[in-house]
Amino acid sequence: MSARAPQADETFAGNRAAGRIALTVAATAAGTRRARVHEAGSLRVRFPNRTGQALDAVTVNSAGGMTGGDRFDFDVKVGAGARLVLTSAAAEKIYRSLGPDAEIAVKLEVGEGGMLAWLPQETILFDRVRLRRSIDVELARGANLLLAEAIVFGRSAMGEAVEQGRLFDRWRIRVDSALAFAETVRLDDTIAQFLARSASAAGGVAIATVVKIPGSDKDVAAVRAIADNFAGEVGISAWNGFAVARFVAADGAVLRRDLTAVLTTLDLAPLPRLWLN
Repeated sequence: MSARAPQADETFAGNRAAGRIALTVAATAAGTRRARVHEAGSLRVRFPNRTGQALDAVTVNSAGGMTGGDRFDFDVKVGAGARLVLTSAAAEKIYRSLGPDAEIAVKLEVGEGGMLAWLPQETILFDRVRLRRSIDVELARGANLLLAEAIVFGRSAMGEAVEQGRLFDRWRIRVDSALAFAETVRLDDTIAQFLARSASAAGGVAIATVVKIPGSDKDVAAVRAIADNFAGEVGISAWNGFAVARFVAADGAVLRRDLTAVLTTLDLAPLPRLWLN
């Protein structure tokens, strides 16, 4: 058995999904245009629509999900004055792992006067998941960013729950090379017990974070003005030139409803059509 173990490991590695998208967009007299598009592995990017001066992009995972040992890389650059709204074709599903982590590495760069709305659909985690994700953002002074990421721990409508697993989620945002926002979320082993605590999610199984740069007290007031319409819990605050909203909801459908309301209110970029279907 031990003699066959290396061969088994090689076979496992050979069956893992890997993908990379490297996308650069630039401003032109006719609006934002693609300057460079590179696709590798199971990741694709498509450009179905234009919204005013902004270019719409949709990422597609042809592998149909991720599991342990899979790795996806996203490298997106928005040139000075260019505008890009990026979403995903569907929610990303991260399945159970027998050992190694699924890995997602996101690198975003926005030039002076540029705008990026990074609005992928939800990431759905399954029981015994193992996910390591990093999001690194570099903004020039005067750049605009709207970044939203949502995580759903199991599909409640299908009776699914995430009892155990591992999530490591690291975010770093730099403005003019200076670190402006940093956080790391780590959940290990008994995820369901952690989410059940009143100080964490109070039993909710869907969470999200939205970051807007630049953001202000005006954004905070606009979101709080629609608080009576929220079906879950939403909190927002602003400091040092950016606004951050946090979401907790009973399930993915409730979270999507609240996210849609907040992103529309923040009004930096129009919501992708896929969010409204």
